[in-house]
Amino acid sequence: MEQKFTDLMLIQNVLNGDSGQYALLVKRHQRFVFTLALRFAKNREDAEEIAQDCFIKAYKALGTFKQTAKFSTWLYTITYTTAMTFLRRKRLETSSINDEETFLQLENHTSSFNANGYESQDSHKYLNQAIQMLIPDDATIITLFYQGEQSLEEIGEMLNVEPNTIKVKLHRARHRLKEKLQYLLQDEVKELL
Repeated sequence: MEQKFTDLMLIQNVLNGDSGQYALLVKRHQRFVFTLALRFAKNREDAEEIAQDCFIKAYKALGTFKQTAKFSTWLYTITYTTAMTFLRRKRLETSSINDEETFLQLENHTSSFNANGYESQDSHKYLNQAIQMLIPDDATIITLFYQGEQSLEEIGEMLNVEPNTIKVKLHRARHRLKEKLQYLLQDEVKELL
């Protein structure tokens, strides 16, 4: 039943008073929003809070959604704004964070994720670790393009940047991702020897 309705149909139903239809929109886009929030927040708890805030804000602002873009594009804009606000507020609450502490937190997060058992694909594990090590802009573009399956034009619209600029940034982000993967795999080889 859920797949029969497009995002626009579900939005129209919600706006016409059937607020239960919003749960279908959330279910359809929750993984996308959470993945993006996790790229910004770098930890699961903050990402969950950001994602929840995004869906609440999107529900309240649903009447302002213009159907000139995809719903996911509009939702990404809300996710980005919410994440940046959350992180600014969190930085104000935190006296200082140095890179070593951030890296240790990232390692602990990754370790707890992997502690649940053997990951079926090591390459996926290393790819996620490498993406987490990227600066937020690079991680966002990589995530939107490959995991969110957004086009260069859609990403450009979301970030308010020309598609050609996104193409260049994506190329550079891939290069930096490759460097991070080489670094991670180099350490893995050393552990095996």
